[in-house]
Amino acid sequence: MARSDDQARKRAAVLGKPVEHSLSPVLHGSAYEALGLPWTYERVEADAEQLVEFVGGLGPEWAGLSVTMPGKRAALRVADEVADRAEAVGAANTLVRREDGSWFADCTDVDGVVGALRAAGGFTSGRAGLVLGAGGTAVATLAAFAELGVREVTLAVREPARAAEAVETAERTGVRVRVERLGSITLADAATSHDVVVSTLPAGAVDPHAADLAKAACVLDVVYHPWPTPLAEAVRASGGRLATGLDMLLHQAFGQVEHFTGRPAPRTAMRDALAAATGHALPL
Repeated sequence: MARSDDQARKRAAVLGKPVEHSLSPVLHGSAYEALGLPWTYERVEADAEQLVEFVGGLGPEWAGLSVTMPGKRAALRVADEVADRAEAVGAANTLVRREDGSWFADCTDVDGVVGALRAAGGFTSGRAGLVLGAGGTAVATLAAFAELGVREVTLAVREPARAAEAVETAERTGVRVRVERLGSITLADAATSHDVVVSTLPAGAVDPHAADLAKAACVLDVVYHPWPTPLAEAVRASGGRLATGLDMLLHQAFGQVEHFTGRPAPRTAMRDALAAATGHALPL
């Protein structure tokens, strides 16, 4: 989906509600500066309905949009073409404006999970994964697992009835998933019997289980504020490999920048900008 290589001033933005605390402007601003592009990137507060209206009114000066909650499903509806993985996930975090004015939707959240796990210490594949939660990040994680070769997944959720969309994504991506009620399984045993654990639950939800989950060889905790989380501290104390939500944010932004500009993302510049903004050292 490369774009023409010109220096014309373009616009891009992140859409969501709330959006005022988004770190996407840090990542995209540093990327455009490193690439020598006189582009702007802004925050636009918009819910799903407002996203549809906003996109419909954009002109040719727009290169693309980053989409956060609650507009990721609406992003699929406004797209003229949808990447296979976005179709599988049922949501898109990236809208790319083509030269003919059409919109292409992708889900670089999958790249975020894959990149974060690989940056955590060389995780490249595994047989079995444990995912806590069944929301949008968990669904993207299932698609990422398929890319990493993780084919057996246990989905531990507070309410199994809400896992239907995650199960559908697993089926579309060739991942076999077993849904368990969180609290009905022994997390210490589950952590040691799976190659990788991904917690997509909100801040505080897994704190009582941090020591058990830290028994896993590799853990991704998507929460990055407040930081460090008790789970992150437990993983580090145990000597395990730790990936974070900031790693995810960084790696999903690489794909967005490449979609928007048609150029390789300046990864080091983006990593350094995010590290400076958050005070956290980040691997590549």
